[in-house]
Amino acid sequence: MSQASEDLKQRVIRILAEEVGPALEMDGTAIEVLDTTDGVVQVRLGGVCGNCPSSIMAAVMGIEQELRRRIPEVEYLEAVP
Repeated sequence: MSQASEDLKQRVIRILAEEVGPALEMDGTAIEVLDTTDGVVQVRLGGVCGNCPSSIMAAVMGIEQELRRRIPEVEYLEAVP
């Protein structure tokens, strides 16, 4: 992983841990950042949202919007199993 990708990953992890994660945890959902490459952030959702396709899409859209607002390099968020 390049230094730029690692830096982006660390910023994504920080934003999710400080801003997004606490709200998701209230619903019993956990989020794990797997990779950040070329502006694509791959995450795994666990818990309540991790098992329901409609919940996953709603969570991904909200998380993606928040990340893009705070970190302009993020172009796309992808939830992987």
